[in-house]
Formats: sequence, structure tokens, C-alpha cells
Amino acid sequence: MAVLKTVLMVIFTIICVAITVIILLQEGKSAGLGSLSGQSSETYWSKNKGRSKEGVLIKVTSVLVLLFFVIAAVLNVGKF
Repeated sequence: MAVLKTVLMVIFTIICVAITVIILLQEGKSAGLGSLSGQSSETYWSKNKGRSKEGVLIKVTSVLVLLFFVIAAVLNVGKF
């Protein structure tokens, strides 16, 4: 059991660092002054955001955060 706890702690640490780096790579979500004047944000990049670098970063962040919570819960069970 000690080996499993050590492996989970190493994976947990790697996920924590990866989440921090990926969040820092993402751009801000502010719409800027264009939202005040009613300008439309319907551009090519806003329609195809899932295929862009930002879309991939958002998906990877979601997966890593889910793994973070699952591993944190497993490590907190107290059976180790």
C-alpha cells in the first residue's frame, strides 16, 4: 500500500504542476470594450474555438482538474 500511495502522490504532484502551467497559458476571458458598444463576437475563431489552441487547453484543463479531484479523494480516504 505504501508503494501505491507514493505513486499516487507523484502523479498528484505532476498534475498540480501541469494544471498551474496550463492555466497560465490560457488567455483572459474578458470581452474588452467591444461588448459595451454591442459589437458582435461572431468571428471565425469564436465559432471554431474547440479546434484552436484555446479549445484544446480548456479540454486538457477540465480533464486534469477531474483527475486532481479524484486522486485527492482517493488519497484522503485514509486507508493508506
